[in-house]
Amino acid sequence: MKPEQQISTSVLVIGTGGSGLRAAIELAEQGVDVLAVGKRPRHDAHTSLAAGGINAALGTMDEEDTWEQHAADTIKESYFLADPRTVQVVAQGAARGIEDLERYGMNFAREQDGRISQRFFGAHTFRRTAFAGDYTGLEIQRTLINRAEQLQVPILDTVYITELLTAEGKIFGAYGFDVNNGTGYLIHADAVILAAGGHNRIWRRSSSRRDENTGDSFRLAVQAGARLRDPELVQFHPSGIIEPESDAGTLISEAARGEGGILTNALGERFMARYDAKRMELSTRDRVALAAYTEIREGRGTENGGVWLDVSHLDREVIMKRLPRVYQTMMELQMLDITQQKIEIAPTAHYSMGGVWVDPLTHATEVPGLYAIGEASSGLHGANRLGGNSLIELLVFGRIVGQHAAEYSASLTSQPRSAKAIAAARGHIAELLGAQGQENVRSLQRAIRNLMTDHAGVVRDEAGLLEGLAKLDAIEARMQNVGIHPDIAGYQDLAHAFDLQSSALAARATLEAALERRETRGCHNRSDYPAMDPSLQVNLVWSPTSGITRESIPQIPEQIAELITEVSQEGKLVE
Repeated sequence: MKPEQQISTSVLVIGTGGSGLRAAIELAEQGVDVLAVGKRPRHDAHTSLAAGGINAALGTMDEEDTWEQHAADTIKESYFLADPRTVQVVAQGAARGIEDLERYGMNFAREQDGRISQRFFGAHTFRRTAFAGDYTGLEIQRTLINRAEQLQVPILDTVYITELLTAEGKIFGAYGFDVNNGTGYLIHADAVILAAGGHNRIWRRSSSRRDENTGDSFRLAVQAGARLRDPELVQFHPSGIIEPESDAGTLISEAARGEGGILTNALGERFMARYDAKRMELSTRDRVALAAYTEIREGRGTENGGVWLDVSHLDREVIMKRLPRVYQTMMELQMLDITQQKIEIAPTAHYSMGGVWVDPLTHATEVPGLYAIGEASSGLHGANRLGGNSLIELLVFGRIVGQHAAEYSASLTSQPRSAKAIAAARGHIAELLGAQGQENVRSLQRAIRNLMTDHAGVVRDEAGLLEGLAKLDAIEARMQNVGIHPDIAGYQDLAHAFDLQSSALAARATLEAALERRETRGCHNRSDYPAMDPSLQVNLVWSPTSGITRESIPQIPEQIAELITEVSQEGKLVE
C-alpha cells in the first residue's frame, strides 16, 4: 500500500456519469478548480446504458408543445408526488440542456431539413424525446467526456470514496482509496457534489451491473448528516432477462413491446388482457411489471420464474432494423435468436425515484457545502418516472449545481477542518483491512438482494416488510464479523465491504419508508392497502436518527395544473 495522497480543490464531484461530468464541465467553464472521482472507468458509467432518449419541449415535431405541458405530464406521471418547483426548473431548462449538448458536439437524430427529430416516449402529450439511435445515453456520455477532456478536467476513476468529511456540520472534503493499489486519498474541498447514482442494485434482479448503484450516495450523504426522501419509490422495469445469473436483470428494451412484441405466461395465455385489455403490451411500465409479477406469483410463470416476450412473429428485417441491440444482447448472453425464439423475462429493479433530500431549486442538501444530482437526488420523479426525463435532469441540474457550488465556494471566508474526522476515516479503512472474520462480504450482499426481492419487490405488504427488517437486523449483526482479503488484483474486497454498508443502509431506509406508505401509488404496490390514500400525497423523509417525517408538497402552479389531462395512448408504448 502506497503512502496517502493529499489533494485540494474548490469543488469535488463524486461520480463520473452524466450528472457528475455535466457539473464538472460547468465548474471548469467558470474557471473554478474542480476534481471528479469515480470507482469505475468513466466510459463505462451507468449513463451509457440509457437507450431511449432525452426530453425537451423543443417543438421541432409538434409546434404546440410547451415547457408547461412537459411539466404537467411529469407531475401527472409522478402520481402527484413530484415537487412542482423541481419539475418547473427541469422543464424550463430542458431546451438549454439540449443546446449545451449540441455545443459540445453531440449528434442527435435529425429530420431531412436538419431539425432535431423527436418521438413519442411514454405518457407524453407531444413528441418531445430527442435521441441518437437506441444508444442516446452512450452518446451523451461520450460527448461529456470529450468536453471534459477539452477543458482538462482532472478525473480519477479508480478512487472509491468511503466517507465525506465534515467539521462544525459543514463539508470540508472526502476520504477514499485507490481500488487497484489501496492508496489512501485525502481530498480537501470547499464543496462536494454527490453524483454516485441510486440503490437499485440491492435487488436480486437489477438493470444495474455489479458494484454500481449500491446506495453509495445514500450512505455518504446520511453519514454526513443529510436525509433521504422517498427511498421506497423504485421503478421496476417489466423486462429483464433471467439467465445467465451473472447478467440477470439486463434490460430488454421496451421497444420490443413497442414494435409489436407479445407477452405470454407458461400456459401460452396472452395475460395482459387481464390487466389492461385496451392497451395490452403497450400499457404503462408499472402496470406491465405488476402484471408479470402477478402471473409468476400465482403459478403461471415459467420454471425459472418468468414470463415470455415474443417478437418472432415480426419480419426479420423489422427486428434487425428496429431492435438491433436486443438481437445482439440475446445472441451474446444466451445464443438465442429472437427472430426464431421467445425471450424469458421478469421484472427488474431499474431506477431510484427517491434519493437524497435536496432543495427543489438548488439541489443543496441540509449539510452546508453538500449537493446531490441525478439518481442520487430526489424531487422530480415521484412515484413513476416519465420516460426520457432522467437524462435531461442530469443536464439541467448538473449546470445549476455547478453554479451554486461555485458560488458557495467563493462565499467562504474560512474553511473549518477536523483532524478527528480525518483520523476516523483512515481508521474505518484500517479497521476493515484488518478484519479477519468468518463472514464473506459477497454472500452478505447476496442476502440483502434476496431479502429485498422477497419482501420489498414489485408488491409489498406489512408482514413481508417486517420480516424483511428482521432479516436485515440479522445481516447487520453478521456484518460485524466480515473478513477482508486484498489480493494481487487489488482492493476490490475492501470496496465491496463499503458497498455492503451502503446497501444495508439503503435497504433499511427503503423497508421502513415502504412500511410507512400504507397505500398503492405508482410503482409502490401494497397488497394490504390497494387504494391510493389522499393523506399520503406527501414525501416521506428518512434518517436513521429521526425516522420518517412527512413533508407536504407545494401546490401546482395554475398554468401547469390546467394542462394535466389524460393523454391519448392510441398505438403508443406507455413508459
